[in-house]
Amino acid sequence: MCEKKILLIEDDKDIAELVALHLSNLGYEVECVNNFTEGMKRSLENHYLLILLDLMLPDGDGLDICHKLRREKIQTPIVMLTAKTEEIDKVLGLESGADDYISKPFSIREFIARIKAIIRRSAISIIENEEDIFQFDELVINIFKRKVTIHDNPIELTKKEFELLYFLAKNKGVTYSREKLLNIIWGYEYSGYDHTVNSHINRLRAKIEQTPNKPKFILTSWGVGYKFNDEL
Repeated sequence: MCEKKILLIEDDKDIAELVALHLSNLGYEVECVNNFTEGMKRSLENHYLLILLDLMLPDGDGLDICHKLRREKIQTPIVMLTAKTEEIDKVLGLESGADDYISKPFSIREFIARIKAIIRRSAISIIENEEDIFQFDELVINIFKRKVTIHDNPIELTKKEFELLYFLAKNKGVTYSREKLLNIIWGYEYSGYDHTVNSHINRLRAKIEQTPNKPKFILTSWGVGYKFNDEL
């Protein structure tokens, strides 16, 4: 059972103890490991409500764990923790399939609020209707199975690619700015990370559009953002 179990992969003992204490006080069971090897092993072998992952571990890069889990289709929410605050690190974290990114040092109040928001969004995404199937000509999106097909051929999407496609399709015809999409899909309110949204849109188009530079499904509203074609 994983309803209340959180995996914390963090080599800083003081931070690990502080985070574990506050999460335990909220009723969560926290498993702590302090290295890449054990973190990778547990995250692949067990089921968790959430994984808290330090970017810089003594024997490996936390991003590699994130990449591996997403390649294995493990959709457990991942929050990355790191003292590296450069923008490129934040973009890399988001594009690796992580659900959020928290820079050290952080206040416990903000940390707990962000964790609760991630868990809440994750719970909402699981509660899907089995009959939620969207079809737009040759494109079919099965929400319950998190499956996308083109001409009955399965399309491999990452977690965030699927969520982005589903959100736009569900609200077809509505134009969303890059900042709004970043906030809705990734939970970020920061500006300056347009590259994250743009790169996901480009990858989606490469996978679902017959001619990506002349898209049929995901359209660009120049100077505004993106929308799903409401004429389908």
